[in-house]
Amino acid sequence: MDRRAVYGPRDGTVLSQQSQHRSDEILDGDIDEVLQAKRADGKFWRNLREQDLPIRVQQILHQIGFYGVYRCGRIQYDCHLITALVERWRSETHSFHFRVGEATITLQDVQVIWGLPIDGEPVSGTDLERSSVQWQEYCMQYIGFAPEEGALKGSRLQVKAIIDHISHVHITPDTPHLTVVQYARAVALLLLGGTMCPDSSGNLVSLLYLAKLEDIVAARNYSWGSAVLAFLYRELCNASEKGKAAIGGALQLVQFIWQPYDMESNVIMAYAGDFNPQLWRSICPLIFYAIVEMHHPERVLRQFGMMQNIPDQPDTRDMSLHKITRSNRTGTDWVLQHILYITRWQRRYDTVIQRQPISNRRDTDRGYWEWYNTT
Repeated sequence: MDRRAVYGPRDGTVLSQQSQHRSDEILDGDIDEVLQAKRADGKFWRNLREQDLPIRVQQILHQIGFYGVYRCGRIQYDCHLITALVERWRSETHSFHFRVGEATITLQDVQVIWGLPIDGEPVSGTDLERSSVQWQEYCMQYIGFAPEEGALKGSRLQVKAIIDHISHVHITPDTPHLTVVQYARAVALLLLGGTMCPDSSGNLVSLLYLAKLEDIVAARNYSWGSAVLAFLYRELCNASEKGKAAIGGALQLVQFIWQPYDMESNVIMAYAGDFNPQLWRSICPLIFYAIVEMHHPERVLRQFGMMQNIPDQPDTRDMSLHKITRSNRTGTDWVLQHILYITRWQRRYDTVIQRQPISNRRDTDRGYWEWYNTT
């Protein structure tokens, strides 16, 4: 008997990419390939153990919307756990397929765990082309120092250069406001490129992100939570393919305890005024410059205490989005490139799903489990 007929999808209409999925290699006996989790925030958090961020900088992080990421700190990754979860991740549905049903990381998780803003404008814009000198001048203006040319790789900057700079800046009550703002931007850039959206390089951060931090007042108007989730989805999708050895993204969001949130707890209630619970259940595109990934809460309604029905078939057209990257696309206006998805994001409150509430999290529509067990 073909082992794939026993362990693989029985009906390939939902999980149509099985032949390219890393779980297919397990059936061939390749079971020891542990993914390497990439991140670029180790030295940053080690420095914070010695000296906390100045209060004035913390206040600006709160203003931007990144304070929750800072307060949560850094956790050690369990690469075996992450690998096991990636083996259950499906790019067709953007969900983990467990024996007990589908589950995924949603906009609710990003907002409740890290407190990131999820409502607002998508994080997108033009992939600007600048010379090394121009990038140095740009960094001097917005983060307070001009990195050496060797620290730049195109539009990306070595994380070490930023950390070395801020470690020599001492913020006091008398420090000029401009210096404090530049320092806070540098920290926000480290959080973005080191913890929230670390790529597979493990030591570089895109200066493209800095464009959204130029105006620290307007920075909170962006949907940072959906951008972080888009980046994580893309990393999970890429890592779930055969032959991949590394994964980036906000993997701290994958390693939390998988249980319903106590929405009446004191901690959550303290921030409830900043939450957008309707948007947690919006079927919408998640956008981060070149990256567009779909948010599918309709597949995991039990996470929201609602009755799960048989979801619609995945739209195979969304799979083509995985081929779109920033590679060799300097000068691209990603707002224009993804205008159809930008327009769908603007209608995000029109696609909020609502279903019957349940008290038992195993309650589903009739026929759901029969359908699920054949996918």
